[in-house]
Amino acid sequence: MKRRTFLSLPVACGALAQARHPNIVVLLADDLGWADVGYHGSEIQTPHIDRLARQGSQLDRFYSFPVCSPTRSGLMTGRSPMRYGVMYSVVRPWLDYGLPTDEHILPQSLKAAGYETAITGKWHLGHSQAKYLPTSRGFDHAYGHVNGAIDYFSHERDGGLDWHRDGKSVREEGYSTDLLAAEAVRLIRRRDRAKPLFLYTPFNAPHAPLQAPPRLIEKYAAIADPRRRTFAAMVDALDTAIGRVLAALDEEKMTEDTLVLFCSDNGGPLNQGARNTPLRGAKATTFEGGIRVPAILRWPGRVKEGAKSAQVMTMLDVFPTLAAAAGVTPQNKLPFDGKNLWPALQGGQAESREDLFFAVEAGARTYLAVRRGEWKLVQEDGTNHLFRIEDDPNETNNLAAQHPELVRDLAGRIERWKALYPPGGIHESSRPPSGWKAPPLWAEAAK
Repeated sequence: MKRRTFLSLPVACGALAQARHPNIVVLLADDLGWADVGYHGSEIQTPHIDRLARQGSQLDRFYSFPVCSPTRSGLMTGRSPMRYGVMYSVVRPWLDYGLPTDEHILPQSLKAAGYETAITGKWHLGHSQAKYLPTSRGFDHAYGHVNGAIDYFSHERDGGLDWHRDGKSVREEGYSTDLLAAEAVRLIRRRDRAKPLFLYTPFNAPHAPLQAPPRLIEKYAAIADPRRRTFAAMVDALDTAIGRVLAALDEEKMTEDTLVLFCSDNGGPLNQGARNTPLRGAKATTFEGGIRVPAILRWPGRVKEGAKSAQVMTMLDVFPTLAAAAGVTPQNKLPFDGKNLWPALQGGQAESREDLFFAVEAGARTYLAVRRGEWKLVQEDGTNHLFRIEDDPNETNNLAAQHPELVRDLAGRIERWKALYPPGGIHESSRPPSGWKAPPLWAEAAK
């Protein structure tokens, strides 16, 4: 494959990006742990994700939020979920809540710049009203499901069919991971060639329920833990799906002109078979195992091949960074909380960061955190854990007792950040209200 010469000058690359908008493909895994990919030493076979890691730059300090909906909203808006009520929990099926419509999102800016825009996968940002759905938020095409935790084979959530194309329910046979890949490939092949393509593919794998094709479960028969065995099979299927998308880009001769971002939406859930070793903690915590996730950026000739970036980056940076890389002017009126890190990712020089905040409610527990330079404070139900996070990335040495003034300062910053949460924002609610019943067709239930 012929490669463009790598350009180290941000100005030169910016000029080229302005001349021709690249295609953009975002591949989002669901609940994939730090140690669940081959390039991090996993026993799970992920050759296609590993290929991305070789061909692009590993984003070694990439942070999500601890659970699904906050991450997706932060990625889409570039703004903290604390501002619009989607920080502490996910959008449950029984909630009449969605990402507020005054929040401008990434596909809206890309569409305004001439992109064809498509989502194939899990939305999880509101489903009760049509105004919350993807086709009302800048996507030309939408396929997949609006809730989380659907059945991989029946495509149901709580007994109602949650599988649609452009807002119309469709009944299809097949494993959801395979179907989402097939739709992504179809969109790539049938795209409007007069326009650049933005393809957002948020897979539901390997999120629970733990379901995989029997042949893949058998492939990992050597794994004794049955949960880990099925989880591994689900990740294997996810990797194959990603490989199909990458192969379609190759076949359509789009690879050189396509920026690909791959990442997980949060750390892995240990009780579902995921692994975050050597990071501490898991999904639904603000320890590193809950928020530091595998991530890769590939754009041949523009992002250095085989690199490992030390840049601290979060989901909030995705919108401004991808827009800058593509030469697109964001159309948001409300200010970003994220930062354009394209010069740093392209040039290899890590930029310092402002305070970065995280929070989640998990059952009866609340986790909060702030990362400020070399320090990270984690509050676990009021207990303070202070770490020098660069020296101690696995969070083994709690320095809170040695630095009480710093703890008070960082805790005060968290309290001021928490005050941004709007009245009526969602909180953890793991049970549906009395008498609640899922609609038979989720897509048509949106009014």
